[in-house]
Amino acid sequence: MIAHLAGTVRHVALDKVIVEVGGVGLAVSVAANTSSQINIGAPIQLFTSLVVREDSLTLFGFLDEESRTTFELLQTVSGIGPKVALAIMGAHSPQSLAGAIAREDVGAIEKVPGIGKKGAQRLILELKGKISDLGTSHTRSSQQPAWREQLLAALTSLGFSAKDADAAISEVLLDRDSKSSDLSESDLPELLKLALQKGRH
Repeated sequence: MIAHLAGTVRHVALDKVIVEVGGVGLAVSVAANTSSQINIGAPIQLFTSLVVREDSLTLFGFLDEESRTTFELLQTVSGIGPKVALAIMGAHSPQSLAGAIAREDVGAIEKVPGIGKKGAQRLILELKGKISDLGTSHTRSSQQPAWREQLLAALTSLGFSAKDADAAISEVLLDRDSKSSDLSESDLPELLKLALQKGRH
């Protein structure tokens, strides 16, 4: 997965930038409020999320890690794909979105193109149960070891909710009687297999 890139900006459009990295131009989809802060010819670092589809590979880019984390979290909500998640990020900062969810402010979210009232209500319902404050959640998740974040991402991509994925991983660790510090990326295949078994019970 491409999680970060650094290079020189070669092209800027409303919804896309091209960043030259090692002589290769990478097209990165961005929100309008991100592209407005980017200048051609300037060096840039983007936190990225790679979305894989049968017929495409699309990179989505953000100026800070918190925005990328929020973008990925939004896609755990039923009916919200990467394009709608990016539209939400174009209308809200992570902090303003967290505030709208905490206040159950449907109006602030439904104004985003592609959401609507029912979508906004569903988003609030599904995310309010997971987090009450995005800033706190991100601080906690950034302290997680890399292997655990990768395992969570793998399980959620297979249809687990973030809560169920986290619970399955915790069960596996209890069974193994392992400390988080003892584990590494090399343990991922075995941990994923065990977590999938836990998730089916």
